Amino acid sequence: MTKQISFNAFEMNCIAHQSPGLWRHPSDRSTEYKDIEYWTDLAKILEKGLFDGIFIADVLGIYDVYHQSAEHALTGAVQVPVNDPLQIVPAMAAVTQHLGFGVTTSISFEHPYPFARRISTLDHLTKGRVGWNIVTSYLESGSKNLGLSAQLNHDDRYDVADEYLEVLYKLWEGSWEEGAVLRDKQAGQFADHTKVHPILHEGKYFKVPGIHICEPSPQRTPVLYQAGASSRGQKFASQNAECIFIAPPSKIAAKKIVQSIRQKLREEGRDPYAVKIYTLLSIVTDETDQKAQDKFKEYQSYGSYDGALTLVSGWSGVDFSQYQAKDKVEYIETNAIQSMLDAYVNADPNRVWTIEEIAQWNSVGGNGPVIVGSAQTVADELQHWIEETDVDGFNLAYILAHQTFIDVVEYIVPELQRRGVYQTEYRTGTLREKLFGQGAYLVENHRGAQFRKGIKDKFAQAS
Repeated sequence: MTKQISFNAFEMNCIAHQSPGLWRHPSDRSTEYKDIEYWTDLAKILEKGLFDGIFIADVLGIYDVYHQSAEHALTGAVQVPVNDPLQIVPAMAAVTQHLGFGVTTSISFEHPYPFARRISTLDHLTKGRVGWNIVTSYLESGSKNLGLSAQLNHDDRYDVADEYLEVLYKLWEGSWEEGAVLRDKQAGQFADHTKVHPILHEGKYFKVPGIHICEPSPQRTPVLYQAGASSRGQKFASQNAECIFIAPPSKIAAKKIVQSIRQKLREEGRDPYAVKIYTLLSIVTDETDQKAQDKFKEYQSYGSYDGALTLVSGWSGVDFSQYQAKDKVEYIETNAIQSMLDAYVNADPNRVWTIEEIAQWNSVGGNGPVIVGSAQTVADELQHWIEETDVDGFNLAYILAHQTFIDVVEYIVPELQRRGVYQTEYRTGTLREKLFGQGAYLVENHRGAQFRKGIKDKFAQAS
């Protein structure tokens, strides 16, 4: 029997996130991204459909690799303009009770000390429904606007990330002991100062001597998401991530990545199934297969060839404007998302992609596949994906805002529930408790859990 299927909504605080050109469709709402009602409406739709959460991507930069110019990104609204992902979360939390919020921020562009406070604040305001997607960033444009002459090398960025996480674990897990917060109005004592410790961190990249200036939030550490599928990215994820996102174009590619991730989790001494793996996917559905196919053809007519190659060039670090439409895609080592081209070139020996095919593929639904059909057809295919690839769920990219998610909630969710493979109610508690049915904090064998006691002991030795 197929295991339970989970859904996340893949979003971004921008226009036509994964489907460049579709913002022109008369029914699309994504140009309203700057209005709070856009996000509160979406949150209510997703909670009605019992989605695990909304996963909000982000880039601090612009896609200017294609033609070595920002022209197509700007004219086609290809993930620009893009607003801050964190500021929309409290509004969505206020109109929901269970929906989780996975926010993307880069370790390359913000010091861990103020970031720790921002996430703790969100975790408080959402009553423990926040997750953090850890990224190291891949756009040179973002680095340059922060005064860096160039982006760090791919693997070096993960070395920085290792220490960045160490600082955060010390702040979130170790600085305030359990029981440090008293809130004793009678005695006039809010906190027991003997149970609040400076972290005394001195490393290669960061020096953070003081305490975490937030009291512990419901989860302390947010649920940790990670999307690196390169060898170095998988190593980092196997040590830190609780949920992992992948974006292969086929089942063959997905199965290969999932097997590698599960093996690395074993090597780190973690249960390979203690981590949820979501794969990128889009759904076009309607009452019948024919209506869904007609809808998909209409969507394809709005897709943008240049917009798609703007995205793919930015993701891969390869300027696809230098090739002809019929040229075959080859693997090129870059400093961007190294797993991107590998999934096209090496994962499926039976498929050779041309530039034109990649552009068409990415113009509707981004890098992931699109499943088209009635509820029965789509549900069958989702179950095949689960059985054949061993993923746990799907990171669903919208094609039309918010119609894609309305259709999924109306057609797909009830069909999956009838088959007994989709939740019919949320678990109680924090996001971590809802996802894993365990406690609100990191499990004891997680890398971050070791810092709960370690800070106290280190402080005692230094005193």
